[in-house]
Amino acid sequence: MPQAHADKYDALKTVFGHDAFRPGQEEVIDTVLAGENVLAVMPTGAGKSLCYQVPALLLDGPAIVISPLVALMDNQAAALRANGVAVSCIHSGQERGRNVEEWRRVAKGEADLLYLSPERLMTDRMLAAMHKLQPPLFVVDEAHCVSKWGPAFRPEYAQLSELKSRFPQARVAAFTATADEGTRADIADQLFGGRGKTIVQGFDRPNLSLTVRPKTNRTQQLLDFMKDRRGESGIVYALSRKNTEEHAAALVAEGYTALPYHAGMSPEARFENQERFIAEEGIVMVATIAFGMGIDKPDIRFVFHVNLPSSPEAYYQEIGRAGRDGQPADTVLLYGLDDIRMRRQFITQEDTDPEHQLREHKRLDALLGYCEASTCRRQVLMAYFGEDLPPCGQCDVCENPPERIDATGAAVALINAVLETGERFGANHVIAVARGADTDKIRQFGHDQLPSHGTGERWGDAFFKSLVRQAIATGYLRVDMSRYGRLVATASGRDLASGNGDFLMTEPKAPKKKMRKRKPAPELLDDADQELLVRLKGLRREMARDLGKPAYIIFSDATLIDMAQKRPMSRAQMLDVSGVGETKFERFGEAFLAAMN
Repeated sequence: MPQAHADKYDALKTVFGHDAFRPGQEEVIDTVLAGENVLAVMPTGAGKSLCYQVPALLLDGPAIVISPLVALMDNQAAALRANGVAVSCIHSGQERGRNVEEWRRVAKGEADLLYLSPERLMTDRMLAAMHKLQPPLFVVDEAHCVSKWGPAFRPEYAQLSELKSRFPQARVAAFTATADEGTRADIADQLFGGRGKTIVQGFDRPNLSLTVRPKTNRTQQLLDFMKDRRGESGIVYALSRKNTEEHAAALVAEGYTALPYHAGMSPEARFENQERFIAEEGIVMVATIAFGMGIDKPDIRFVFHVNLPSSPEAYYQEIGRAGRDGQPADTVLLYGLDDIRMRRQFITQEDTDPEHQLREHKRLDALLGYCEASTCRRQVLMAYFGEDLPPCGQCDVCENPPERIDATGAAVALINAVLETGERFGANHVIAVARGADTDKIRQFGHDQLPSHGTGERWGDAFFKSLVRQAIATGYLRVDMSRYGRLVATASGRDLASGNGDFLMTEPKAPKKKMRKRKPAPELLDDADQELLVRLKGLRREMARDLGKPAYIIFSDATLIDMAQKRPMSRAQMLDVSGVGETKFERFGEAFLAAMN
């Protein structure tokens, strides 16, 4: 039978080994324990899992956790079992016999939590079995997948709206790190008819530095960034399988331990690379967006986007995988006109209704605005999610404020070239017309005879490419993917070309040869403690290898740092280390005590 706990503080200390809740956790836990429905929006790394795991230990009956990925279920279940929590897991990655046995444990009352995918839960057979259990709590993890208003809607999540009517006595707790105001309202409406509490803990991750750079040579820019980061764990996101393989190979050629991850690989190869990334230090995972959700690796020191993500939500979710240990981490995003064109193309090729495509185009517009920001990037990103922050002082714009110049003449030359060529051409041809180029294509269409031909000859090609990006980001031009990525002038653009208003832009600067180096993390340990920490990590690595589990499931880095500082010499002192609960001490404590001597 699952262990009984006196209250939330007893469960927190004896099971998870913590003396106090993190900011924001207790309000969510109290809401659930009071029997209310709740949607909790918490930044990545804020400890959202504890917000439903603690109530699950105190409620009468199993909590049902609905999770989208097998890897996410398995990792969370393994971490809970290491803490002595009785947990079951049913999913397609296990043999049928194992799933049957896991269900029997739940039916007998031998599990505090049951992890399921939404499609497995919402079958008539499973729902009928659930009615016999009458679970007190349904947890919807990655709840942004519920909302059609969100960018990550998954149809199998839509059925979860039936839970509240089928199980009226149960409370529903939903958790996400990425949801704007409209998406939050839709999630709450879908899951519990708006009858519940929405708790927004904030989105800001102040330990993450933010940098955006125009694309010049993506591979070389990545290698320049990596020069000061040997031995660090990080993720490089690329748009295609081919680019993933190419960037991984480029890193390996320079002596880095880099692994690819994309949907074109076999499941076995993906699993092996993922396990290595989680368990080992100093590995760079070069991946498509197929990688990331459910990866609980606290010491990821950087996330580097070689291409533009699809939306601010996707970008925030992906950079949020860095620095979950609270230490400084870097994020870098490269983008160019080809990214914008491809992203527009992806949206128009989706098999979705026009309204959804319009929302996706607007999300992309918001991300472009972030990329071309001339004020604090963190302010721009957080404003998208409804937060008002002062300038952060640690993004590239704050550290090196761009100069704003009057580029009205160049913008008018460009927009006139767009209009006079019939809004039928992409950026390269329009720029060539404005600059007065003499090409076969220009002569073929007679564009050398246009009034706009050569009106922008005093500005360079790089200048015009930056101007196009900024004109798109600020709404003077748009990319029409229904017509193969042609540039189209908006009403604002036409107004500007008619002589009304000014166009201010951030002056393009030659990229620095070397990307700025991250500010070093504060020294937490002296030399002797640092030496002990290395020994403790080595012991943890050996244990993890023997168990076939990620190292953090034994003890997190934060726990090992606290251990190295406190140097416990007894059971009681070891239980005073943050993250060491009673079960973990019984399983691992003696070996780590021995390592102190």
